[in-house]
Amino acid sequence: MGSAATPFGALALATAAIAAALLVHHLVARPPLTLATRLRLLLGLAVFPFLCAVATTGSGMQRTTEREFCGSCHVMGAHLKDVEDPTSTSLASRHARNPMFGGHACYTCHADYGMLGYPMTKLTGMGHVWYYYGGGYRDWPLEKFLAEVRIAKPFPNANCRQCHSGTLTSFRDAKEHRAMAQELEQNRVSCASAGCHGVAHPFNKRPEEL
Repeated sequence: MGSAATPFGALALATAAIAAALLVHHLVARPPLTLATRLRLLLGLAVFPFLCAVATTGSGMQRTTEREFCGSCHVMGAHLKDVEDPTSTSLASRHARNPMFGGHACYTCHADYGMLGYPMTKLTGMGHVWYYYGGGYRDWPLEKFLAEVRIAKPFPNANCRQCHSGTLTSFRDAKEHRAMAQELEQNRVSCASAGCHGVAHPFNKRPEEL
């Protein structure tokens, strides 16, 4: 979906067009500097540009939650290819086929939850931008990236349990879940570990991590 097709994108285009029309009219007509003219200039120079900036930011932030955006860096190409493969059995691919959030699967699984989850996730994402453009990732071959780069912190089980609450009988009846209940709650054992539900992206794990 293009940015213009979203409500934020449409609002950004509309407010930018109105601001441009007001300013062009002023430059062409050269009306006397009356109160009405000042109000039109206020709208064209401040109010509508401000609304456009807010809407553009919102549209851009929404775009960053889309799976295609996450896979747009060449170093993430293998991840995107895997999640879009209908025959893949990886944890990431199986979740990406969920129609409820498949188009936003990367963000849904990796975003931090809680009241400040969205802004903190975006702030962390700026670190990815820095590493990509300032840290050399942009010029790394894919093989080097997959061999050397690891997730910044352990994947929190709380992210999984936003959907898999752990309160259903089918979850509690699993002897593995009962045996590791405390470890799972304290995030000492990952749901996405090789011994449990498998690593999400197995193609970029070292042998000793599998």
